[in-house]
Amino acid sequence: MTDETSRRNFLTGVAGAGLGLMMAGRVKAAGRGAKSAAAYRPPGGFSSVPLESLRMAFVGVGLQGGSHVKNFLQIPNVEIKAICDIDGPRAAEVGHWVAAAGHPAPDLYTRGDEDYLRLCDRDDIDLVFNATPWRWHVPVCLAAMQTGKHTAVEVPAALTVDDCWELVETAERTRRHCVMMENCNYGRSELMVLNMVRQGVFGELLHGEGAYIHDLREIKFSHKNEGLWRLDHSITRNGNLYPTHGLGPIAQCMDINRGDQFDYMVSMSSNARGLSLYARETLPPEDPRRRGYALGDMNTSLIHTKMGRTIVLQHDTTTPRPYSRINLIQGTRGCFVGYPDRVHIEGRTEGHGWEDGEDYKAEFDHPLWRKLEEEAAGAGHGGMDYLEDYRLVESLINGDPTDSDVYDAAAISAVIEISERSVASRSKSIDFPDFTRGLWERNEPLGIVG
Repeated sequence: MTDETSRRNFLTGVAGAGLGLMMAGRVKAAGRGAKSAAAYRPPGGFSSVPLESLRMAFVGVGLQGGSHVKNFLQIPNVEIKAICDIDGPRAAEVGHWVAAAGHPAPDLYTRGDEDYLRLCDRDDIDLVFNATPWRWHVPVCLAAMQTGKHTAVEVPAALTVDDCWELVETAERTRRHCVMMENCNYGRSELMVLNMVRQGVFGELLHGEGAYIHDLREIKFSHKNEGLWRLDHSITRNGNLYPTHGLGPIAQCMDINRGDQFDYMVSMSSNARGLSLYARETLPPEDPRRRGYALGDMNTSLIHTKMGRTIVLQHDTTTPRPYSRINLIQGTRGCFVGYPDRVHIEGRTEGHGWEDGEDYKAEFDHPLWRKLEEEAAGAGHGGMDYLEDYRLVESLINGDPTDSDVYDAAAISAVIEISERSVASRSKSIDFPDFTRGLWERNEPLGIVG
């Protein structure tokens, strides 16, 4: 534990490194060099010392955070030491889950918004898992790394380019992992496609399409869970506010930050109609949530990579449309597209039609799914959440590089601000920062782990 003077200095530093300071951050970015990145990340990825067991703390144990707690309780060599949440009864409920599973009861931190700082002062925690509302993602991650902990954060990792830089530079300076928990990278179809890409089934990759198309109108106007904060973003912001689910698996297949990199993007949004219509039809006239909304119903962004590939990325959470992440990969020899899963491979598929993607699972199912199918059964989002949690534990205990790192978290999260800036400037092309400072050209691709 630090003394009170050191603690005040630390709190001041964390507050200054939180959300905002965008203009100062852009000036600072011009002078960022590659030395710290090269020292932090060798070509195979950053790794830390192996651990006998993983001592964890959770900040935020609502629906998604609580679901992760259940997963980690099923993974060997994990100790849940502490739980932090502003909802005291919820923190106590989740703490009881830990004790009921035969583990020592975790300490609870429920004194308010910043009680995570008191948790981070402990010296018996290896990893702080962050499943808070978006505005707290960066402050909690910074506090964890500044006090010597690795951190894993729900998506998106950050909301601004400047905050992406803060995560990158803090990870480099403290030599700690900062992993964005993009569960869709571990979907069964997504990992099967990655396996097919690695085996050259699609030929040279040319194009991808991803999306987050999910009718969240009821959730946004709810008085609980994400409804308590998510609607606020739709009131004031216009762009792709949630790019990671659709983009993460495509970036993984295209070796983004590991042989290729996002170069520039243009973005445009349709009219904002869905939330206003829903509010008029479901809320009383005096409800303060009935107001103007900035978020266009459909945002479409186009990304060009350094290696000449293209990506279409869409975001729609406000219209009555069935769920889809699109999940399209196009190469010189074939194509995969999701919802439903379909495959066309030149020389293998008859004619110009589609084959059922399920027909390819026996041959190309990813080794992780073959290994963990039984353990993942019943876990969140069709089992993909369990696989991402399992891989995080496995990597940290073995002292291996994690499947994704702070540079991936920054590159994908940066889409949010870049899309907003492009929309606001009549779809002007906006460049991506190079968070790796040139290391993307020599970093090794993600392999097929078993």
